Amino acid sequence: MLRALAYAIAVLLLTAPYNGATAQGRPAVVGVDEVDVRQAAETVVVFGEVVAARESSVAARVGGLVNQVLVQAGDSVREGDVIARLDQQLLSIDRQQALAQIAIAEAGIRVADARRAQAQRAFDRAERLAASSTIARGQVEDRESELATSLGALAEAEARLLAARVTLDRADYNLTNSEIVAPFDGTVLSVATEIGQFITTGAEVALLLDDDHLEVEANVPSVYVDAITGESVVQARTDSGASLQLTVRAILPVESSATRTRPVLFEAGGAGASAVGASVTLDLPISAPREVVTVSKDALVQARGGWSVFVNRDGKAVPATVEVGVAIGDRLEVLSGLQPGDSVVVRGNERLRPMQDIMPAGAGGPPGGGRPGAGGPPAEGAQNGGGRPPQGEQRAEATN
Repeated sequence: MLRALAYAIAVLLLTAPYNGATAQGRPAVVGVDEVDVRQAAETVVVFGEVVAARESSVAARVGGLVNQVLVQAGDSVREGDVIARLDQQLLSIDRQQALAQIAIAEAGIRVADARRAQAQRAFDRAERLAASSTIARGQVEDRESELATSLGALAEAEARLLAARVTLDRADYNLTNSEIVAPFDGTVLSVATEIGQFITTGAEVALLLDDDHLEVEANVPSVYVDAITGESVVQARTDSGASLQLTVRAILPVESSATRTRPVLFEAGGAGASAVGASVTLDLPISAPREVVTVSKDALVQARGGWSVFVNRDGKAVPATVEVGVAIGDRLEVLSGLQPGDSVVVRGNERLRPMQDIMPAGAGGPPGGGRPGAGGPPAEGAQNGGGRPPQGEQRAEATN
């Protein structure tokens, strides 16, 4: 009988939960956090990718032999930087020839103008003599014809000068554009020419990406498109963990009959969207912001039939059954069971017993405290093996 009693006592001692603080008669040291009220809007998860708002195939404006290639793939360039340079010797000769044609045309104008002046004087003299019947009328007409011829020669000389100046402008254009320059700031993705290669007008020299103006394109379910406005600010994150703040730029008037989605373009503010093709997860607002009571996910522990928390009531761990709604970051919407300002245990709660004495030590919890989130609801995406939540899943996003 005594042996059976001793065995029962030993079993009770071994199976009783151990709490160092209780064993020593001291309150359990726990971490606490406050239930608060936040502005939040219902959101739906959609996926997108980073796309280039501007990607240019930089082409040669003139043809010629490539003399220099000054960039390579991966180089950053500024607007106006020289990417490649063509051989300029023949272009310089063409320019000198145009200058010579201008000089010839200007000399021709001076000769033609002198002849015009001479013909004008002869005609004026003939008219005066004709008025006094000194010369015949036929001679006056001859002088008039000579004047008209000289005026025509002058106009022709002026046209030759204009043509020579156009030739010079063309020569200057060719010479200037023998240097192929970057049309905007960006990164060189590829180079399509080499030294010694002859390229024609319009041939691609390099592919340039404007990586300062990247966008995010997402295929949004059509049922949510009407909720998107130009003032919508969308929180997003890349697979690398970078946070983005997006604004709607355009909703394209194209709908996929297979997926019932429409492409929406977002401008990406700030850093983070640094690689074209990078995947982005967007929390797309589909409702107006509202006030919600929230609690830390770490406060929840599994209870029979639902979730519960321990509320700090005058140093006592008072259990409370709660009903939760949508996720808001690392917090959950409280539908019932808690009030704003309630202090709930977020560290050490998995070892507590109802009405146990506790000593709050702040939200950070004591060294060696309970695991973050122990006993709480699964993290977002846990149903997918820890990956991203499925597209179209509704949640809430804090707006303050």
